[in-house]
Amino acid sequence: MEHVAAAAIIDAHGRVTGWSAGAQQLTGHPAGEVVGRPATDLLAEDVPAATLAARSGTVALRHRDGHRIELALTACPVLGPDGEPAGHVVTAEPPRPPRPSGTAVAADAFQQASMCMSVFDLRQHYLRANDVACQVLGQSEEALLGRHLAETVEDTVHTHGFLDHLRQVAETGQPLRYESFTDAPALHRDHAWSIEMWPLRDGSGELTAVALAAFDSSEQYWARRRLALLNEAATSIGTTLDVVRTAEEVVDLLVPQYADFAGVDLLDWVLGEAEPPSLPHRGAVLRRVAHGSTREGAPGAAIPLGETHVYEPPSAPDRALREGKVVLSHAGDPEFDLWLEERNLRSPEGRAYREGVHSLIAIPLRARGTTLGVAICVRLTHPNAYAPDDAVFAEELGSRAAVCIDNARRFARERSTAHALQHSLLPRGGLPGQAAVDVVHRYLPCGSQAGIGGDWFDVIPLSGSRVALVVGDVVGHGIQSSATMGRLRTAVRTLADVDLPPDELLTHLDDLVTHLGTEEEGGQEVAELGATCLYAVYDPVSRHLSLAAAGHPAPALVLPGIPAEFVPMTAGPPLGIGGLPFEATELELPEGSVVALYTDGLLEGRDDRDVDGDDRDVDRADDELRRALDTPHNSLDALADTILKAVLPDRPGDDVALLLARTRALGSDRVATWDVPPDPAQVAHFRQAATDQLAVWGLEEASFVTELVVSELVTNAIRYGEPPIRLRLIRDRALICEVSDASSTSPHLRRAHAYDEGGRGLLLVAQLTQRWGSRQTSSGKTIWAEQPLPGT
Repeated sequence: MEHVAAAAIIDAHGRVTGWSAGAQQLTGHPAGEVVGRPATDLLAEDVPAATLAARSGTVALRHRDGHRIELALTACPVLGPDGEPAGHVVTAEPPRPPRPSGTAVAADAFQQASMCMSVFDLRQHYLRANDVACQVLGQSEEALLGRHLAETVEDTVHTHGFLDHLRQVAETGQPLRYESFTDAPALHRDHAWSIEMWPLRDGSGELTAVALAAFDSSEQYWARRRLALLNEAATSIGTTLDVVRTAEEVVDLLVPQYADFAGVDLLDWVLGEAEPPSLPHRGAVLRRVAHGSTREGAPGAAIPLGETHVYEPPSAPDRALREGKVVLSHAGDPEFDLWLEERNLRSPEGRAYREGVHSLIAIPLRARGTTLGVAICVRLTHPNAYAPDDAVFAEELGSRAAVCIDNARRFARERSTAHALQHSLLPRGGLPGQAAVDVVHRYLPCGSQAGIGGDWFDVIPLSGSRVALVVGDVVGHGIQSSATMGRLRTAVRTLADVDLPPDELLTHLDDLVTHLGTEEEGGQEVAELGATCLYAVYDPVSRHLSLAAAGHPAPALVLPGIPAEFVPMTAGPPLGIGGLPFEATELELPEGSVVALYTDGLLEGRDDRDVDGDDRDVDRADDELRRALDTPHNSLDALADTILKAVLPDRPGDDVALLLARTRALGSDRVATWDVPPDPAQVAHFRQAATDQLAVWGLEEASFVTELVVSELVTNAIRYGEPPIRLRLIRDRALICEVSDASSTSPHLRRAHAYDEGGRGLLLVAQLTQRWGSRQTSSGKTIWAEQPLPGT
């Protein structure tokens, strides 16, 4: 009701001369009934003398309807024109309600508090329980009074803890505070409580009771739990770059803390190497990659691991896939009931394990704008249904999980691409035909998350039955390293065709890498920089091995009957440093020697640690390799397997390339050599000598072509070269004719005109032989030609 000022004017004779609307509102008397009457007619009793003297105080009036009202009145004297008192203006305050006692206020505060409050005697019997406590317990205060606490709640660990704390306060008289997570009987779900207990004492200070207040902190509790799960997800999801393992980590995190059952279904392309296709409007095929349950073996799972399936609309998982947002679904919702029915039809044997399922949350797995799949969480024994707060948590968790799955997918795709690229660039199957050495090779990609490296090897047949053995290592991992390895391998093969000595070949290769570095635009680092390479050439005729290295580990050598040792050599700088020389090491090997070329991953592949925490001693790794090489073996294949088993861990931390070569020797019975005087008349003699040698070898069918080749090459050496001149025939997998002289000028093919007398000899050689060429030597050059043996 609107408050209106209550005032009255009383003249010097005690009559009412003015009456306000507020006065009428307070007393019920209208102005017409009061004005002109003595003010005393309105009194219910005489005004106390003290009030009259003070002109202020409580005065009892009679309401128009007869009941008594007490008003706080204040009288203010009014003066007339002559300055004499002419009356009083009396104002009144509305009546105040009776003020309750402090005890009554405290009782109301206890009873109406928004938290659970109870009072127990020293033996834990109820003395009081407020409204909220009664609501939580599902019983009235009258039903609780006098009963022991244990009689009103379930017998659980939390109940025993609650009783222990009550006894502690009753025994010690000290207050305490603690948190508990327990069931609320009438709320049908577990709640988190922040509980404070304190002792109650009487006027004498004696302990008489224990009071408690319990604040429902469930929202804060679940918020903390969700935050803790997100923090745990940051460290437990994505520990490996494996798609399936990452999905399993998601399930392990969700069950049982967040769900009674959880599953991860990924679109089929995620597990392959293809680019993501556009997601169909409906009917996307997914593959179950991981699931888990609070029941061992996940008997309620309708989709076995590894199988494909489709979520039919309008189920929650289908909506999550199409809409890209978290979808909640509860028992009683049409889409939930349809989803559950479909699960039961698909896997009727698990129907009993799905009884009681009451809520579902479907989480889309989207990363970088691409949908990868969906995760589903189901609650069955968990008393709380999924709520909007759970959807917020699920969205954040789904984003983190999707990024980890996508990282694993991208890594797998890049690793597969790099592996395919590297495999296409490395020698396949049997190595190129040559008879200088028996060769076995092994290549093992690293098992770490760094990806495929740039280790490579090659076996290159050279002229004169010689062979080049190459191993190299590119810095880094991934597609870039594999591509770099391919460029270096091609460059080495090109330089090998020129038949350069090992030290000169590495010098040219180093110059090439340096030039690439200076020509690179945009400040990008050339991947070849820092690469290492070992290049060796073996000649089975002289049994001579020449090798040089650019920052690469020295090979190990096993001579017949002698323990393995590393070749003493100067490694030289890695490729791309420039300006520093490479030194060649020359060795003469007995037949049957084994040369082991490898990349540094073979000796650095372990993650062993000494007791003081230092890396494994390199000398110890070298000893392991030497012991493995000395192991008795039936074949090079067995030796290679023995080396890897003895030296490497199960999952090497770096790529490993191993190339084993057992030397052969071409005896004097397969090589014929003649010194040729610089006399054209002697050409016919050496042509006949070559024919006679072919007859000794049983190669008469090759005589015609060989006579032409010997005639042409010897004639050119006498005419254009410089003595000394030497003719050599080698019978290997091919018949090789070599003519050496002291001139460094190499011949070249040219087209002879119709009336030219010469210029057709080398063209005939090129046409009649399988291949031909020239190589520079320390004393001049050698021109060679190869033709297949008859019958091959």
